[in-house]
Amino acid sequence: MAKLYDSITELVGETPLVRLHRFEEAQGAVGNILGKFEYFNPSGSVKDRAALNIIEEAEKRGDIKPGDTLLDYTSGNTGIGEATFANAKGYKLVIVIQPGVSKERSQILKALGATLLQVTDVPGFPELLQNGLSMEGLDRVFKAFAKQNGWYYLNQCADINNSLAHVKGTGPEIWEATGGKVDYVVQLVGTGGTLSGLAKYFREKNPNVKIIGAQPAEQSKKNPNFPDRNTIDGVLNFNGVPEQNYPPLFTAFDTKWDECFDVVAEDAYETGRKLVSTEGFFVGQSAGAALWVASKIAKRPEAKGKNIVVILADNAFKYLSTNMYK
Repeated sequence: MAKLYDSITELVGETPLVRLHRFEEAQGAVGNILGKFEYFNPSGSVKDRAALNIIEEAEKRGDIKPGDTLLDYTSGNTGIGEATFANAKGYKLVIVIQPGVSKERSQILKALGATLLQVTDVPGFPELLQNGLSMEGLDRVFKAFAKQNGWYYLNQCADINNSLAHVKGTGPEIWEATGGKVDYVVQLVGTGGTLSGLAKYFREKNPNVKIIGAQPAEQSKKNPNFPDRNTIDGVLNFNGVPEQNYPPLFTAFDTKWDECFDVVAEDAYETGRKLVSTEGFFVGQSAGAALWVASKIAKRPEAKGKNIVVILADNAFKYLSTNMYK
């Protein structure tokens, strides 16, 4: 019998874990690839979990109340989740969008009623970019901007409730769906909330679970000399980065990973297209990258019969203007 819900917030976490048999066969895999399809969340991505948990924990502390204005800096998906739940709970939302993300993300945020700003609208941000972007500098600039305007800074990059959403939600869902048979977990990193939360949960359940990270390869990062490169939208490098750019949530949870793969954007795009043609699932760029990594793991002899769980962050409708599905 269908379940009756009282609020959009109750839908968070209703995401399926699917064995990708035909994709496995096409990749020559000997391991089992299990996709956690996070685009079944209300606003369409894994970031709904963090967005809702950050807002609700701020409410519990008495830091915010309906009618307040919330602020965050985002590549899109967390902001879209925040806008969705801000509407449901009676808040206003101001979003500063990271440069270079797909235009669909900005369009969705505007449609959800968020006030959309560029980084040049934030006092001190241009100077921060000029002198070298750091997590500490980002935190300082945005806290000052929020205080100046009487807003509440949600701060997805440093709020531990980002990670804890996966300790109390995503991780247990996967554990229950597999009967505790989890051998590998594959995830890319934006803020680091998903990977740090899942690493904490699974390492406490079974220290032998392998935590596998992935990040854009050097040739898949845009810079002033190569502004038109294909890239993997909404994710950042974390392995081997300077200390000032290390994810604060990794520090907070002492996050360790077993391997990190550098993924070329074109490989991620091609893998996403293969998933469509073999299984019918229409996923985004980071999901394609995560699947590419999972397919490499699944071909290893030691992975035979093992369960490789892949977090598929969102679907492809936010990337129709990119080269992924052209």
